[in-house]
Amino acid sequence: MLSEARKEEIIEKYAIHEGDTGSAQVQIAILTERIKELTEHLKTHKKDHNSRRGLLKMVGKRRRLLKYLKNKDITNYRDLIADLGIRR
Repeated sequence: MLSEARKEEIIEKYAIHEGDTGSAQVQIAILTERIKELTEHLKTHKKDHNSRRGLLKMVGKRRRLLKYLKNKDITNYRDLIADLGIRR
């Protein structure tokens, strides 16, 4: 689970304006962090199928948000995937 301090750190880094918690960039960054943590969890708990399903849902949601950002603002999209290290 993502700690509140880490979440605030991510929001502060990727926010477009003060108080921004729902922009596509912030959502993608938070989902990426949660995906990384869940991937590590699944390396040790191979039979945790419920968590695997949650992981797949998060990856799908991130993919849709990335597609939206790519169509809306290609420069922000490129900067974000380079910063987060997402292969796309």
